[in-house]
Order: sequence, then C-alpha cells, then structure tokens
Amino acid sequence: MENISRRNLVKGIGLGTAAVAAASLAPTSAHAKADPSYAGTVDVPSFLVKPEPISDIAETKDFDVVVVGAGAAGVPAVLAALEGGATVACLQKESTAISQGNGGCGVDLENSDPAAIEAMISFEMKENAYRPDRRQLAAWAYNSGETMRWLLNLAAEANAQSTDSAPTMEFGGGTVTFIKNSFGPKPYTTGNAMQDLAALAEQKGAEFFYETPGVQLVQDGDGRVTGVIGQTADGTYVQLNAAKGVIVATGDYQNDYDMCSYYLPDLDNFERKQFGKTGDGHKMVVWAGGKIEDGPHTKMLHDFDAGPASMADMPFLALKDNGERFCDEATTPMSLMCNYLRGSDDCGWYTQVFDNDYLTATEGWPGKAVDEEAMQNYMPEVDSEKVGVLPYYTHTYKADTLEELAEKLEVTDVEAFVASVERYNELCEGGADLDFGKDAKYLAPIVTPPFWGIHRHVRISAITAGVEVNPDQQCLTPEGEVIPGLYAVGNCAGNFYGGVDYPLAIGGLSLGRCYNQGRMVGAAVAAL
Repeated sequence: MENISRRNLVKGIGLGTAAVAAASLAPTSAHAKADPSYAGTVDVPSFLVKPEPISDIAETKDFDVVVVGAGAAGVPAVLAALEGGATVACLQKESTAISQGNGGCGVDLENSDPAAIEAMISFEMKENAYRPDRRQLAAWAYNSGETMRWLLNLAAEANAQSTDSAPTMEFGGGTVTFIKNSFGPKPYTTGNAMQDLAALAEQKGAEFFYETPGVQLVQDGDGRVTGVIGQTADGTYVQLNAAKGVIVATGDYQNDYDMCSYYLPDLDNFERKQFGKTGDGHKMVVWAGGKIEDGPHTKMLHDFDAGPASMADMPFLALKDNGERFCDEATTPMSLMCNYLRGSDDCGWYTQVFDNDYLTATEGWPGKAVDEEAMQNYMPEVDSEKVGVLPYYTHTYKADTLEELAEKLEVTDVEAFVASVERYNELCEGGADLDFGKDAKYLAPIVTPPFWGIHRHVRISAITAGVEVNPDQQCLTPEGEVIPGLYAVGNCAGNFYGGVDYPLAIGGLSLGRCYNQGRMVGAAVAAL
C-alpha cells in the first residue's frame, strides 16, 4: 500500500492503491459470465491486442513523474507536479504542445449557492444519460475554481493571451457562478497557450521529449507501471522511468478509423478537426491491463466559426444541403444535429435560414442574435478583418432572393430549398408546425429580404470517452482493480461523460475538466 499525506491533496482526490489482478483484454459482462455458451464469441479488436515488449532501448532516464501528452490536461499535470517538487518529463508525439478550443471554466465556490452546485452536478448527470461517475463531476465542481485561478496566474506568467469572466447559471432555484477563462481570440487558441505554458514548464525544470510518442508502458513483475517507452524521430527507443507514476494525457482517438468504426461507427462520414489523435494512450492502458469504458462513447461535433456562436442553437429553419427540412429545430441544438447528418451526402452540413427581421423575430429566443455589422465577421463575401474566428471556416451569406441564397449556400436542389421555405412560411402563417411540431413561439416566417443563411458544418472536435478510472484518475482493470502507478486524465480518461453527444449547456466544461484533472493528479502523484 502507498500512503499519501492528505495535506498535499485538494478536496475530492486521494490516491490509495490496490493490488492488480490479472486482466483480460476481452470485454466482460454479467451476461457473458451467466451464460458460458456466450463466452468467447466476441473477438478482441486488433488495436487492443498487446504487442511484444520492446527490448532494444537506446537510452534510459529516471524521473519522479512522467506525463504522456502535452495538451490541456498534460501540461497542467507537468506544472502541478513541478510545483510539488517532483522531477518531471513529458513525452509528446508532435513537435510542440497541442490542444484545441478556447474557453474553459470552473466553479467559483465562494459566490455559488451550495445546493445549486449539487443541482448542477445532477443536471450534468441527466445531460449525460446518468452514466458518469458522479464523484468525477463533483471533483471538477469543487476543485475547478481553484484550478482556474491557478491557471490564470500561470498564463499571465507565461505571457499567454487570456481573458476571464464570471458568467452565472441557475440550477435548482439557486445560482452557480463560474470562473471562465478564454485563451484567444482566434486564431490564438488553447493550443497556443499550452505551448506558452510548456515553455514555462521547461524554464521551471521539466524535460520535454518532442516528436517522441509514448508507445508502451513498462511494468514490474507485480504489474505496477514503472515507466513508459517513447520512440524518437529516428526510430530509436528511450525509456523514461517514473518512480512515482505515469500520467497518460494523450487525448482522444478520432484519427484512428478502426477505433472509431468499432466504438462510434456513426462518425464514418464526418470530417475530423484534429490530427494525430489515434488513441495511443487508450491502447497503452489496455495493453497494461486496463479497460476502455463501455459505449456508447460521447462525441463532440460543432461549428462556432460559420456564424455567431450565440446563434448556433437558435431555432431558425434548418435545411440540409439538398434543401430538405429534417428536424424540430427548437429541440435540436447544434450538438445534436450530427445525428441527422450522418449520411455520405450530408457529412455534417446544414443551413440555418432566416430573413432580415431576425433581430425582432428572435426576441425571447434562446441565444443571442447579432446585428448585421457583427454578422460581417462571418461573411466571406465581405472584405473585412475576421476577428475571433477561423476565417476559412466562415459561411454566412445574404441574398435578395431565396434562389440566389441557395446558390451561395451550394444547395444541390434549389427548387427543393425554395419549396421548403415556402412550406415553412405556410406553417408559420397557420400558427402550428404540422411537419415537426416545433413550438409555435419559434415559428418566424422567412418573407422579408434580404434572406440569410448560416451554412454550418459540424465536424468531430473531440471524443470525450476514455479508459476506466476511479475518482482519483487511477486506471482500472476490467474487474475494477487499480493498476498501480498509472493514471489517465483529460479525453484519455473515462467516466466523466456518458451521453451519445457532448452537452454544451455549461460552456467551457470540456477544457475545464482537462485543466482540473491535470492539476489535481499532477499534484497528487508528486506528493507520493
């Protein structure tokens, strides 16, 4: 047993260990155990089959803590472990630190109602189909505010571009106040901030091994993880021993198409936003005796650059590229649109259509409509500086006729597009959506030119599903036993989400979770 001083831990995390039981790579279930005839009928996918141990090690180096992955969870883990007095190394597949997105958030405990915090946790449980480990959500809720303050201070020290705000939300009749950080504006992102913070970590003594992906974990005879093997750019292997623990923070698996087809076959026709996310950490943990959490896995698909983010969930008429209406827009936020756009003809494309009276028509709607001047930031036809967006992804257009608008939007069937708008106008005039049942208060006719279209393209931003972990982020075997010396954080770790689609209700939750898990586990492992 390993003992940790509780003085060195923040609320919600303690890192006790247990002996490791021998783990099968094959999934286990109560059904399989109850019915012997069922056992062995499910093949183990090839990417989960453990490779032969690597023995030709060119160099071995010793550290207290080794972090695999320099992203939004890995870099905070490095910095926190350094603050704890540990010697720290970080393996990174790419030539620099990488991450994505802009905003992360935590809970301001001092300015939030205690009951509202618990109601917020319950809300997130519901948003995620009641499948997360509630203790994971609580660890974020009760520690993330401190994490955000810590990160903001480090960002200032590293000269990262950062702003903060304090939005509020109502839960259970009370108020939760958030500490929200945004790295940016675009094109500066969290990835740029992690580069700045990684440079700061190097100044503080961390050793980064860039272009050196982690390829295999090292275990002793008792199954304890004692280090990780990385492969350098010239193909040689370096072994980094970790006296206190290995923290896996390699992100998701969206670029491994075999893994996606196995866990999320409905993603086959969607474009990927990221590169190099091949589930390296997931695989290494499984090869060490761990288990990837049961499906369905949570996927994140959105587009905040085609048009204003504040208008993404507004219930405008939504049409496919073939001009067809396909959903009740009031009950289908952007994060769920992917479920209607999975075909090879759709590939995540759809258009929000509205007329020039949209500012008046949308009063009382969710979200916030912006005026025409602000819209120009998202209009490729307007020669203006694009601020806070990725210019090559902007897709907002206006036209004097529906036919012209359809052409600009590259609609494949202009007549169907016009017919869909005309049908929608009939429904609006009648005061009832006889096609999809949208609440009548959101039925705004499209009759006043110029006509507007935001051509959104939801693409895979992240897969927020990982390996089985306990509330201390220790990796677990299929039987639920701890694998000593091995931890997973961020999108390589599981048990935090659980729905089919990532919930966007709490803005910045994804990055906030990554920052918080990285800080907490980095500090806790350093204290061992």
